[in-house]
Amino acid sequence: MNQITRDIRADIATPAGAPLATGRTLTDELLARFAGRAAAYDRDNRFFQEDFEDLKAAGYLLASVPESFGGAGLALPELLGEQVRLAYHAPATALAINMHLYWTGTAAHLWRRGDHSADWILQEAAAGKVFAAGHGEPGNDLGLAGSLVDAQPLGDGSYRFTGRKTFTSLSPVWDWLGIHGLDSSDPANPRIVHAFIARRAPGHRVEETWDTLGVRATRSDDTVLEGVVADAAHVTRILPAGPPVDPFVDGILGAAIPSIAAVYYGIARRAFDLAVDGAKRRTSPALRGKTYAYHGPTQTAVAQAAIELDSIWALLDRVAVEWSENADHGPYWGAKLLAAKQHAVDGARRVVDLATKIAGASSLYRRNELERLYRDVRSGPFHPPNTDASYDVIGRTYLGALDAPA
Repeated sequence: MNQITRDIRADIATPAGAPLATGRTLTDELLARFAGRAAAYDRDNRFFQEDFEDLKAAGYLLASVPESFGGAGLALPELLGEQVRLAYHAPATALAINMHLYWTGTAAHLWRRGDHSADWILQEAAAGKVFAAGHGEPGNDLGLAGSLVDAQPLGDGSYRFTGRKTFTSLSPVWDWLGIHGLDSSDPANPRIVHAFIARRAPGHRVEETWDTLGVRATRSDDTVLEGVVADAAHVTRILPAGPPVDPFVDGILGAAIPSIAAVYYGIARRAFDLAVDGAKRRTSPALRGKTYAYHGPTQTAVAQAAIELDSIWALLDRVAVEWSENADHGPYWGAKLLAAKQHAVDGARRVVDLATKIAGASSLYRRNELERLYRDVRSGPFHPPNTDASYDVIGRTYLGALDAPA
């Protein structure tokens, strides 16, 4: 059992409100600063600029970059432990920075397997460059298997992209945006092109659309692609349209999906601790002045939430460890990664709902942190692939029907 796993599991049993175990990158002082800014970012719908600068200065953007490239070299279970701690204090900050971490994680995944096609990502990250993800598209429910963005081949290996991307977290600060588009120049053999565009390149713009229910500090505004060109050196993969089978895409799933799940586990952990702490302090006339810790329905709700939290971490931790250790799940790896994420986001919502029930009507007030956590946790099911798409892929994988039309 790795150290981060031991720390997180041990902390689950600590008193409500106790700080999460210290990890390798984020200090308690730094986390306290993030927690102190979170409410204002949410209220003002403002990008987490100060948090971002602190994370960059602390080297957190290099957390999963191999040590030989100048990074911390954290394996996936270790990175998840740090993401849980960050999300516990500042959920939107953790979610947004994940969009950079999953590209460095993808490149590290390939590098560890002797595939050096994405080494340039690790080199650019080590040089201080920031990566973001441009996979979301309005109306595209195929995820990476399809795209509504046009990718036009230019004959020299480069591609021109035209269309719209949504949920572009880190929109104010990215240097490189990873995108995918559809090359339909040969109608009989449509292909999905995975590439990176540079911020300095002409032909794209950010459209400020991000005014949302929760995770507001991510500033996940739309990116409009108006003929922006990705040069040949930054076209990473050209794959047949349809369910992708490629180590690059495997790396995306392995780096992005569990870390997203970790964010929502962190949100749920924080909501649980706040609710339990409040129940220990809030008294009830009906209980003759005793606290709600002696209230039967409260005890039941706490038990249900605790069981849910343990089950989320048990599955997420197991999947992360097996991914890190290269366990052989063959064609089931995608389903297992998606299952861990889906279980986490569904369970996190249930835990936060129970937390508001435990806390009572005070959780309705904007001044109560639980109100913000209630809104933040709502975004979980919408992360690509969304809930419907995730269940579809998981079910079809186990039925052996992944290549069949949905």
